[in-house]
Amino acid sequence: MLRTLPAPQDQQAQQAQQQWQSGPPVDTYVSPIPITKTNLGHALASEWTKIRSVRSTMWTLGVMLVLVLGIGTLVGVVAAASDVSSTGASAIGLGSFGVMLGMLCVVTLGVLTIASEYGTGMIRTTTTACPSRSRILAAKAIVFFVLVFVITTIATALVAALQTSMVDAVSATGEEWLRGTVGVGLFVATLGLLSLAVGALVRHSAGAITIMIGVVLLPLVLAMFMFSESMKDVQEFLLQYSIPSQLVALYGDSLASSGPTGWEPLWIMLGLAALALAGAFASTESRDV
Repeated sequence: MLRTLPAPQDQQAQQAQQQWQSGPPVDTYVSPIPITKTNLGHALASEWTKIRSVRSTMWTLGVMLVLVLGIGTLVGVVAAASDVSSTGASAIGLGSFGVMLGMLCVVTLGVLTIASEYGTGMIRTTTTACPSRSRILAAKAIVFFVLVFVITTIATALVAALQTSMVDAVSATGEEWLRGTVGVGLFVATLGLLSLAVGALVRHSAGAITIMIGVVLLPLVLAMFMFSESMKDVQEFLLQYSIPSQLVALYGDSLASSGPTGWEPLWIMLGLAALALAGAFASTESRDV
């Protein structure tokens, strides 16, 4: 039995179909841009670009500098005119008045550093560029902390120098200078980290700022209105451990008869910020953007 051979037209059609399916040979494309594995350094560079290019950073830190330097200088002038040297205390503690108001600006910036991205939806672009959410939060925290620490330390050092030159008071010791400049800078920057962590947990700028203002001011305000003798212990506790009282204690003064002294306020603030940041990291990994 003879087998029918395919027609030449059928052979050509089969060859054309095979060639179409396989396609023409394509050369491998090599990108001229070097491909590198991303790391924390890239995230830090990205967050530094963002935090120095947004207006909220300029306004909040600018107002903080005006408050710290302006009020600090004004208090120094008033103290010099009223002969504060009779109190026997150094003039560095006078800087707490400006820092107490200026740290509210740091609280606001700490919240906006992360909560504003959730509000505008920019966080989706950020996580697309860097899928590691923990790396994003870590980069934001590092850049924010270093920026606030440097600016606050420089501002408090300038205020301390101005006040000691204007006020005829007792010379401050080396430890008082260290706590009144570097210690206060660390304290305010750590408070900002606490605000950033709350912003990461709440993911709403107005809500997180309201919570942080309550955390900073509400305990002291409540203590001022506790006149009952039965609430005396609660009042004393709030006076001792409210954030303004701890800031004043870092300068060497006190709003209560006892409480944290020396470097203790800084360790307390570091503990609070560490707990809040741990919760923020866990929430960032478990929740969607």
